[in-house]
Amino acid sequence: QVQVVESGGGLVQAGGSLRLSCVASGSIFSINAMGWYRQAPGKQRELVVAVSSGGNTNYADSVKGRFTISRDNAKNTVYLQMNSLKPEDTAVYYCNIGINWGPHGTSDYWGQGTQVTVSS
Repeated sequence: QVQVVESGGGLVQAGGSLRLSCVASGSIFSINAMGWYRQAPGKQRELVVAVSSGGNTNYADSVKGRFTISRDNAKNTVYLQMNSLKPEDTAVYYCNIGINWGPHGTSDYWGQGTQVTVSS
């Protein structure tokens, strides 16, 4: 069993900052990509940013220069530092972990989501 748990969401004023954390636990062979997605009310879930096992990142244009992803492989943890937040960043943020099971293939795991609300 693998558990993925996010933390760090909350309410912040426009221009403020938040840091999200996501930790994967359980019987994990190895982790491939780790990423953050978000879903605003009435909208589809979208990629915010992902980081590969080699450290390559892929940011959505809307967050470039404001958000920073980092990962701690020893702790199976990924972070999202969000600066200069805007009201349009308001959404439920989900962590996604890609786990490599060796000859058994790979699987994606999602956290339960954490609410980020940015007031104007």
